[in-house]
Amino acid sequence: MLFDVNADPRRVAVISVHTSPLDQPGTGDAGGLNVYVVETAKRLAKRGIEVDIFTRATRSDLAPAVPLAPGVTVRHVQAGPYGELRKEDLPSQLCAMTSGVLHSAIRDGGYDLVHSHYWLSGHVGWLASERWNVPLVHTMHTMAKVKNLALAEGDTPEPRVRIIGEEQVVAASAALVANTVQEAVDLETHYEAPHERVIVAHPGVDLDTFNAGDGRAAARKRLGVDQDAKMLLFVGRIQPLKAPDVLINAAAELLALDPSLRDRLRVVICGGPSGTGLEHPESMSMLAEARGVDVDFVPPQTRAVLADYYRAADLVVVPSYSESFGLVAVEAQACGTPVMAAAVGGLRTAVAHNVSGILVEGHDPVVWAQRMQEFLGCPICPRRLGAGALRHAELFSWDHTVESLLEAYRIARGHALTSVQAQARNA
Repeated sequence: MLFDVNADPRRVAVISVHTSPLDQPGTGDAGGLNVYVVETAKRLAKRGIEVDIFTRATRSDLAPAVPLAPGVTVRHVQAGPYGELRKEDLPSQLCAMTSGVLHSAIRDGGYDLVHSHYWLSGHVGWLASERWNVPLVHTMHTMAKVKNLALAEGDTPEPRVRIIGEEQVVAASAALVANTVQEAVDLETHYEAPHERVIVAHPGVDLDTFNAGDGRAAARKRLGVDQDAKMLLFVGRIQPLKAPDVLINAAAELLALDPSLRDRLRVVICGGPSGTGLEHPESMSMLAEARGVDVDFVPPQTRAVLADYYRAADLVVVPSYSESFGLVAVEAQACGTPVMAAAVGGLRTAVAHNVSGILVEGHDPVVWAQRMQEFLGCPICPRRLGAGALRHAELFSWDHTVESLLEAYRIARGHALTSVQAQARNA
């Protein structure tokens, strides 16, 4: 293993087992991880680093290799039956996935580094990195121990097998990438990750797509939203973890506090069922009917249309019980819309309290309704927080993310080289 640890790798294998970068975010298990993988891969490629993204083939009509962008290729590996598999079923396919990755690499040449995303990918990346004798860099995105500390009522705890798997991946990684300082602390506290091998790389936002554009009025006209409506928007996968029920219940409490909003309040939930939400896909519409709240359920949208939804909203609501970062919050703020978010995890970084939005402690719908009423009834708050949202979003750049990733790559390569040298001395 002879290389310059200060030089960028020439070729990186990215592992994303359970969700493809080609999938539409907001459907199934596709979400912020997809966006992260795509945006960082494209920017690594612009720096001259070739990126291959390995993911599980879910359809028979998918080509083995699909160009995503110049220098970025999505490689489909057949592992298990076509069609979506629950994340709980995917551990049974890790051997098949690893075999496919290794065989693809034999045909196409070697890699200088493996970067895996989520713990399932970490196990594939772990074996691949050992076979290829290159370092493993891992991004957790979410952690079972952290999620289990803040479960939604009635949600299913993450299983012990995942916790053990995450511990093994942390131990095997030459470097770990955390989305926020809090996530870095969680890695060190709950998983005994070595401090010197944890690098913080805030996710970014694509300001070419997510920006104020031609303003709220124009966006509302395109979407058919009344100009005098009070629009509350939720964007994300519909599952207990993301807590769309908190928005619906808070909207019902808001109408009780201020019945005059009845004809103007518009609640929009944009996304599709996911995770444990697939077990009761109609639960949110049933809750809305029971609480007397009119909710527009909108399927996941293209990025351009999603930006219009952000612009059209008075407030984007992110009531998650746990978030590694919260890309939706940053995307909304980049469009000039304040965010009301739960004061958990990465949302404390993604949202600047009373500057770009409002952080709410806990998930009591009455408290959320009170905060909504205060915001909607304040003549200057929407404009002040909207301006703060634009400024805050500018702090998050995918180019900055990639700079931090490259630092993680240098640390990983340095760690790997040091390990080889130590082995040679002890031989």
